Amino acid sequence: MTTAVETLRDEPLTIGGRTFQARLLVGTGKYRDMDTMVHAIEASGAEVVTVAVRRVNLDRSKESSVLHFLDPKRVFLLANTAGCYTAADAIRYARLAREAGFNDFIKLEVIGDEETLLPDVAGLLEAAKVLVQEGFKVLAYTNEDLVTALRLEDAGCAAVMPLASPIGSGLGLLNPFSVRTIKRRLHVPVIVDAGVGTASDA
Repeated sequence: MTTAVETLRDEPLTIGGRTFQARLLVGTGKYRDMDTMVHAIEASGAEVVTVAVRRVNLDRSKESSVLHFLDPKRVFLLANTAGCYTAADAIRYARLAREAGFNDFIKLEVIGDEETLLPDVAGLLEAAKVLVQEGFKVLAYTNEDLVTALRLEDAGCAAVMPLASPIGSGLGLLNPFSVRTIKRRLHVPVIVDAGVGTASDA
């Protein structure tokens, strides 16, 4: 008997008109070295790899750059604005990523609290509206609040990414009811982000 989870797992994920077979997105931070990063990404089977624009050398020719080790023909590089604390900063780094040769997709993060790294939803909405108008396909990192998620969808975001729990906490899905409600109400893809402790959390 096929379960709903198995059926969903077999369905492609379409974001902003682009279709991916894998539903897992992975990042490029916190690895011991570049070889470990590459092997982990390959083993994960992920097609989408996020790159923090603020934290990497955008010159692909430099061996010190994460981008030197990632083949854009094999993985889809998704720039993100991790580490940005204002809408203006996030907008600036999104534009920088596009100028550096990234695609029009951007994982948008505007951090509101330095300790917990929880999002600034007002700044997030402000930045999302600007970037959507500029042709970006915005994947917005947000909290698990339904109203914020609906406003991000209304602003034109291609996907909404509610946190499971604070970034780096590994606490897993703390508020499953709210995340399920967001998933049920939104028409754009909903991707659980941040604090994921195990595969089952996603």
